[in-house]
Amino acid sequence: MIELKTAAEIEKMRVTGRFVAEVLTTLSGLADVGVNLLDLEHHARTMVTQRGAESCYWDYDPSFGRGPFRNVICLSVNDAVLHGLPHDYRMCDGDVLSMDFAVSVDGWVADAARTVIVGTPAAADVRLVRATEEALTAGTAAARPGNRLGDISAAIGAVAADYGYPVNVEFGGHGLGRTMHEDPHVPNRGTPGRGMKLRAGMTLALEPWLAAGTDRIVYDPDGWTIRSADGSRTAHTENTVAITETGPLVLTG
Repeated sequence: MIELKTAAEIEKMRVTGRFVAEVLTTLSGLADVGVNLLDLEHHARTMVTQRGAESCYWDYDPSFGRGPFRNVICLSVNDAVLHGLPHDYRMCDGDVLSMDFAVSVDGWVADAARTVIVGTPAAADVRLVRATEEALTAGTAAARPGNRLGDISAAIGAVAADYGYPVNVEFGGHGLGRTMHEDPHVPNRGTPGRGMKLRAGMTLALEPWLAAGTDRIVYDPDGWTIRSADGSRTAHTENTVAITETGPLVLTG
């Protein structure tokens, strides 16, 4: 079931999206050599409380997790890419940190992710992060009325292929609005012209994530943190995008 949002409802999601972007920008500035992941999580939690927002992650308990998630942000380092459980770890020079954050404000959700390189960046890591950013830009450009869902997926996958990175389709983008996960699922690889027709009022979280060497994943013993199966570096970039009559509107920019 896909709920089409009105212009007024999209604007409410945009308010949430601005806050999500603000938190991720703040944390990106704080991420540095020697900073503990738990300190970043605490800062995010403080901002959520001060804003009067509601975390979409706190007590999140899907079938693939191991018990309720008891943090407000996912922090994934190096070969970890999704659902990273914040833990007692001080970041080192050259670490790749992916931050995924979703909240609800006044009943409307926005979701975004950013990847930053701590300290001295390695060229290969810069290239990987840039690939996810360019893939997101391409997918966003395809999110317009009359296109098909497969056009978004194909656009994202084409950028990954151009860079020579494999694509996992187990986890990808998704609809959102009143809740964090709604229909449809948006794979990061697909076929142009296939899938449901895109309509104005649809709101999607588009989230290209890539591992440098594999499309296979493994789980940490914590039951949450997802890593590349070969230990290669990873990156994750995400925005909440509304499809409007005039084209895509990024709500978490």
